[in-house]
Amino acid sequence: MELQNTVKEALNALYHHPDDAVRMQADRWLQEFQRTIDAWQVSDNLLHDSSSNQETLIFCSQTLRSKVQRDFEELPSEAFRPLRDSLNSLLTAFHKGPPKVRTQISLAVAALAVHVPAKDWGDGGIVNWLRDEMNSHPECIPSFLELLRVLPEEAFNYKIAARPDRRRQFEKELASLMEVALDILRACLNISELTEQVLEAFASWLRLRHRIPSSTLASHPLVLTALSSLSSDILLEASVNVISELIHYTAARNSGGVVAHMPLIQVIVPQVMSLKSQLRDSSKDEEDVKAIARLFADMGDSYLELIANGSDESMVIVHALLEVASHPEYDIASMTFNFWHNLQIYLIERDSYVSFGNEASIEAERNRRLLVSFRVQYPQDYADLSREDLKDFKKTRYDVADVLIDAALVLGGEATLKILYMKLVEPGGSSGNGEHSNWRSAEAALYCIRAISDYVSVTEAEVMPQVMYLLPKLPHQPQLLTTVCLTIGAYSKWLDAAPTGLSFLPSLIDILVSGMNVSEDTAAAAALAFRHICNGIDSPLSNCGKKLCGSLDGLFHIYQRAMIGEGTFKVSAEDSLHLVEALSVVITELPSDHAKKALEVLCLPAVTPLQEVINQGPLVLGQTTARELTVHIDRLANIFRYVNHPEAVADAVQRLWPIFKAIFDIRAWDMRTMESLCRACKNAVRTSKRFMGLTIGAMLEEIQALYKQHHQSCFLYLSSEVIKIFGSDPSCADYLKILIESLFSHTICLLKTIQDFTSRPDIADDCFLLASRCIRYCPDLEASNSILTFLSDIFDISNSSQGEKYTSIRDNVIIPRGPTITRILVASLTGALPSSRLETVIYAVLSLTRAYRSRALEWTQDSVSLIPSTAATEAERLRFLRALSEVVSRGDVNALTISIEELSEVCRRNRTVQEIVQGALRPLELNLVNGVVV
Repeated sequence: MELQNTVKEALNALYHHPDDAVRMQADRWLQEFQRTIDAWQVSDNLLHDSSSNQETLIFCSQTLRSKVQRDFEELPSEAFRPLRDSLNSLLTAFHKGPPKVRTQISLAVAALAVHVPAKDWGDGGIVNWLRDEMNSHPECIPSFLELLRVLPEEAFNYKIAARPDRRRQFEKELASLMEVALDILRACLNISELTEQVLEAFASWLRLRHRIPSSTLASHPLVLTALSSLSSDILLEASVNVISELIHYTAARNSGGVVAHMPLIQVIVPQVMSLKSQLRDSSKDEEDVKAIARLFADMGDSYLELIANGSDESMVIVHALLEVASHPEYDIASMTFNFWHNLQIYLIERDSYVSFGNEASIEAERNRRLLVSFRVQYPQDYADLSREDLKDFKKTRYDVADVLIDAALVLGGEATLKILYMKLVEPGGSSGNGEHSNWRSAEAALYCIRAISDYVSVTEAEVMPQVMYLLPKLPHQPQLLTTVCLTIGAYSKWLDAAPTGLSFLPSLIDILVSGMNVSEDTAAAAALAFRHICNGIDSPLSNCGKKLCGSLDGLFHIYQRAMIGEGTFKVSAEDSLHLVEALSVVITELPSDHAKKALEVLCLPAVTPLQEVINQGPLVLGQTTARELTVHIDRLANIFRYVNHPEAVADAVQRLWPIFKAIFDIRAWDMRTMESLCRACKNAVRTSKRFMGLTIGAMLEEIQALYKQHHQSCFLYLSSEVIKIFGSDPSCADYLKILIESLFSHTICLLKTIQDFTSRPDIADDCFLLASRCIRYCPDLEASNSILTFLSDIFDISNSSQGEKYTSIRDNVIIPRGPTITRILVASLTGALPSSRLETVIYAVLSLTRAYRSRALEWTQDSVSLIPSTAATEAERLRFLRALSEVVSRGDVNALTISIEELSEVCRRNRTVQEIVQGALRPLELNLVNGVVV
């Protein structure tokens, strides 16, 4: 009891004590406690203690799970049965939550089953035991379903300290009870609320190496439920998990291969293919599209050999994969990359080598392909080549690089690397001691080694250390040095991960510094290599980058010399951005107080020349070329993007705001400078988010005022970025409303005709981007109001004397889209837009009805009929439709307003109803043809 109280006190200190030192001490004590044998009994007692709070329950359930997984052998053999019974009673007691506690207990029971053979478990093993418990405690079925789901997963959990033989035996035990598990799941299908849980558990069990015939699975109720649930938004993810596992099963060689599973494949493929159109459905959630794309990617990976044969049936899958690959979202498109890669390998191996007969000829052909690599060698008369010959030479190098990649795909990166390295070190291949005569062959070999860098393992330990050892010994001939620097950058991941990689870093940094002094090409390559070494593009700081944290003074010295072009440094303005990125991610690794100081130093070479220009007065600032300003502003933009210290960046922007404001005020007419400055502000907003609160108001006031005079589209873009970050903040609502109204009112004046859109596509593009972000991030503001007003004006165009002649044009546009527009308006009335927009929506519906009368009634009736009767009764829907009919026949607007308000209230009465209605009214797919909705 004393130890139980100590655990409670330690947990209270850990979560609630104001002193950091006390919290750390409590954390250390609790970690030590979890390693003791007393943790078994204390955790069990506290879990059974009804007075334990949630923090105690979560900690003790995690402790007990961890003890079962790792320390089961601490217990005497006779402790198993009481432990099993105690865990079972806990699983029953917590069947209604907390969910975290229930999950931990389920994992503990599963881990116990991994340790204990079925014959010792009793009751025919855990699955039969679980079935009996479900029958005895039907109210706890959801809890037991969770346990059933995690059982197969824990068979492959190597955190469980089970012996390999026991782990294999447990997997066999589960596979032998597969039919029992599926019978349990099939019975649970009768409880509709459990369908998602059942499908997730089914997917888990399919991962086992089972032997269920495909003919059985093809008609199994669980499979049929998964296939039919692909059309359900709620069940889609669980269904995809099941179908994905079935696809993998049908392709597994140890289960008979594709041919043996044709009955199941013929059921799966048509159902998956029917989802293809949803890849381009803009109304679908991105996660749902990802799930669907995953199915197509799984089919491609699993049925690769069938696809490679080129049959009509398999080409249907290829077309679907092309659809996925062309998806605008990278995360979705990239799902197919593995398929294309493997298909390339398969086709190369099958088509390119099958005709060569014996192994010797095949090996000869492979080496022949590698030997073409040395056509990349610089010719003796390279300096005298014409522009056209230079272009051809570069193309040859690119083509050879592609051939080398093909070779690496077939032979493997390491095998290819060995062959190329032999060309590097053969007599005359590399030359040190300042001898330049043979630099061409060394450069060609390194160019080829660099080309296959993506295919060489980061753990390669035979050749790459020798390559890195050789690089400092090569002469600093400009073309060779350029390739050396690029090779260092290309193998930055190897330097980061290989055991010996970091040992080469000082000598390689010396090479890069030398590269900055030789020529613009070598300086560009060196700067790029610095960026790669520090992982300067949207990725965590590398080990190399961390090591460079200790050399910041030296790095800043190099950086400052490069920025001001001191001495022989040749780094161009564009290439200097690579150095900025590299140092920015190094600074990200620093503690906050050090980062602020380092950030000041990093900004200084860009800030000083800007301040000097401003100090000379408005006239000089106004006459300075844009290039002289943007070269420094772009560096600041990159700093704000890559220094991931939000508060430090916000502080820097606040300090620099007087400089930015001076440039805004004097150079607002200059598009190039404004775009650069807005980009810097945008990056600062993205990085700092709400830390920008002190500066954001002044920034928005500035661009709001300047937009009225200079109409720079980048002001709209910067505003849209602010909306994205601050749009959901109620404290900003009033200010953002004024901003949006001001920007849109001036933009509308600029875009009155089609010619205006053509002449200022930048304004049109950024205007609609701003509108879409207003709708997405702050729908309570006025963006939707502008769109609805625009629609009403279009419907009412025939009411004006000048607009009547455009009626036929309007009708050609609206009538084909009438059902969709009406559906959107009805959705807006019933909850898609805030109730504060109801008056504007009503007027749009009224204008549509007046313009199209019976057609509008028909469109509205079709839309309203989609509202489920559980949300709005037949009488409520008819009342609305009758009121709309009265507008057509007698012009009674009051009745329509009242009926719309009533229907709106009914459909918004609670969140569940509102979601049901919006789900039913979600617009049909909108197709874009040449940028026009059709």
